[in-house]
Amino acid sequence: MDIAKIKEALIKAWSRETCYPSLQDKWTPENPSLGQCAVTALVIQDLFGGEIVYCKHLHHYWNKLPDGTELDLTREQFGEDANPCPDGIAQREYLLESERAKEAQTPQRYQLLKHKLNEIMNKKNI
Repeated sequence: MDIAKIKEALIKAWSRETCYPSLQDKWTPENPSLGQCAVTALVIQDLFGGEIVYCKHLHHYWNKLPDGTELDLTREQFGEDANPCPDGIAQREYLLESERAKEAQTPQRYQLLKHKLNEIMNKKNI
C-alpha cells in the first residue's frame, strides 16, 4: 500500500466528527489533522500492523511500523516547531476501551474514520 495515497485519502476522510471532541470547535479543513491522531494511529495499525507510540507532553499518538519506521500522519496539526517525544507504547485496548477512550468517543470516531477511509480507498482503487 502506498502511504502517500493513504495520507491523501485520510485528509479527505478527516472531519469535525472524527476529531477529538474538545477540539471539534477548532477543527477546519485548513488544518484537517487537528485532533485526529489516536483514530488515525488505530487505522494505520489496522493497515500495516506495528505499535502505537505516545507522547505525554502533546497528548499525541503515531505509529511505529513493523520494520521500525515511525509514521506520524498528523504531526502537522502542531505546527513546525513541535517535537513529539516517544514516551511509550499505547495499547490498542486502552485507546478503544478505557474510560478516557469512552469519554473521548474514540471507538465511534475510529469506526467512522475507518468507514470513510474505506469508501474513499475503494472509489480510488487504493
